[in-house]
Amino acid sequence: MAPRVLISDALSPAAVQIFKDRGIEVDFQPALGKDKDKLAEIIGNYDGLAIRSATKVTPKILENATRLKVVGRAGIGVDNVDIPAATAKGVIVMNTPFGNSITTAEHAIAMMFALAREIPAADASTQAGKWEKNRFMGVELTAKTLGVIGCGNIGSIVADRAVGLKMKVIAFDPFLSPERALDIGVEKVELDDLLARADIITLHTPLTDKTRNVLSAEALAKTKKGVRIINCARGGLVDEAALAAALDSGQVAGAAFDVFSAEPATENVLFGHPNVICTPHLGASTTEAQENVALQVAEQMSDYLLRGAISNAVNFPSITAEEAPKLKPFIELAEKLGSFAGQLTDTDIKTVRITYDGAVAGLKIKALTSAAVAGLLRPALQDVNVVSAPSIAKERGIVVEETTREIAGDYESLVTLTVVTEKMERSISGTVFADGRPRIVDIKGIKVDAEFAPSMLYVTNEDRPGFVGRFASLLGDAGINIATFALGRDRQGGDAIALVEVDGKVPAELLDKVQQIPSVKQAKPLVF
Repeated sequence: MAPRVLISDALSPAAVQIFKDRGIEVDFQPALGKDKDKLAEIIGNYDGLAIRSATKVTPKILENATRLKVVGRAGIGVDNVDIPAATAKGVIVMNTPFGNSITTAEHAIAMMFALAREIPAADASTQAGKWEKNRFMGVELTAKTLGVIGCGNIGSIVADRAVGLKMKVIAFDPFLSPERALDIGVEKVELDDLLARADIITLHTPLTDKTRNVLSAEALAKTKKGVRIINCARGGLVDEAALAAALDSGQVAGAAFDVFSAEPATENVLFGHPNVICTPHLGASTTEAQENVALQVAEQMSDYLLRGAISNAVNFPSITAEEAPKLKPFIELAEKLGSFAGQLTDTDIKTVRITYDGAVAGLKIKALTSAAVAGLLRPALQDVNVVSAPSIAKERGIVVEETTREIAGDYESLVTLTVVTEKMERSISGTVFADGRPRIVDIKGIKVDAEFAPSMLYVTNEDRPGFVGRFASLLGDAGINIATFALGRDRQGGDAIALVEVDGKVPAELLDKVQQIPSVKQAKPLVF
């Protein structure tokens, strides 16, 4: 059955065509995003949801989204999507971080020019027939110092354009490497240094707990007198009331804002101030950008729904279209190794160690680790999925360690999962053979060779004669058919393992009888 996608916001018709061309059923309802009740009513019929900013993807919407696999946001900000709720449901959330970067950067530069030369006020005055030539005395941008707060994708484009305007560019960004700063021609500085030196400050950072009010009253007091401030990033990065006061006192000469702490902004403390320029969140509003992000989100969602490729997801590692088919059997292996360990672990898990040996070490191991942790936690917490597993493990204080080794041993690829609790440590290893089916090859250092089956019985025992006969007889007497039987031991007379695939469920009374065989230490049913 072809995947179905709902577009609930105004997206370019070209995006609708991409879905259709890729064989995806698409339902284009651009006004639906504003009607949350209607959206909640029909969302259960779709595998994908493509949105812009009008649609709010709330826990209520997600609760009804029983088929939903992916939400695609045409644009960079995903503030209108409840990421934790989507993650808990296993829904991939994608954005298009690069589709409108140039447009947003250009808007910031345009705002800088408008502010430097008082263009909006001069335009209004001239069109009113006043010809106030002496009133509008601007400033040159050449040789001025531009302070860029946040020098990621958009910030670095602004920096590049400013360097072209012969400005001196300084940047505050904890994630900006010295090498990258050198490449883009900026000087990396601390925030206080930027505040003290910049003639113009432009913000290009996401809104997080750390960046909220990064330009607070205290920060504004540290700025160079007569600074100009531009915000085309996110409302809330600047304390608007403090900025209004700084404008009144002359500490700040002017401000140009495209974003506000509350939007749509029909009123704001900055409105009406003579030295303030405001636009209604136009950062991404060019024909080219709207086309770019629409096409990009349609391509990304199609690739995921049809091929399992994940790009620009905010809650899962990226997987290319080439990697997806190679990863698929290993994701199944990792999840089943985790499930095996999870079904045998009764106490709190402290640490999970996953080792990737051989060719598998070159794959996207973050996705494999997520699958393994999901399998491990699911027996105890039913609603864990591959997307939510890492955050759930973190919440519960479970340490997840990954190791990769490119040199293979007996197998081309080997995945080993070790679970550490207060009482014990248990390891299980598996591989994927040429047929693409995952297999168990080692349990607690004992070599075995078994496929995962829907219903299995796992028995640990002392290696003594007569065990297999008694065990098989008990299963036969109970009318349980044995499909496959894998045995392994560490040494003659030492510890042994039996891993048996059976038809149907293992009755509790049969387990009790198996436990009573003198050499048996543990007998557990496993379901995959």
